[in-house]
Amino acid sequence: MTTIHGINIDKVGRCRHYHQTNDIVGLKCDRCQQYFACYKCHNALKDHYFVPCAKNTLPVICGNCQHKMNFQEYSRGCCPHCQSAFNPNCHVHYNIYFK
Repeated sequence: MTTIHGINIDKVGRCRHYHQTNDIVGLKCDRCQQYFACYKCHNALKDHYFVPCAKNTLPVICGNCQHKMNFQEYSRGCCPHCQSAFNPNCHVHYNIYFK
């Protein structure tokens, strides 16, 4: 089981910063290769800033079922494995999480 790290994290990956029902993804930092609920949690907990991953790798994990996915799968708006919906407003931060 892959851990989604964060501050005040719940069992599906919601954190202190993003905690709506559909905030259920972990995003991988390319430098430390760990999944975090958000870049704010990462930057508060690590000794380096969040480094975005390439879109064709597996930079996203579903907090509901732990399915790892590439950007194309993630950008469809729901997990291809369990169909859990993702927050549609996450596109605002794509430049932080993906290169």
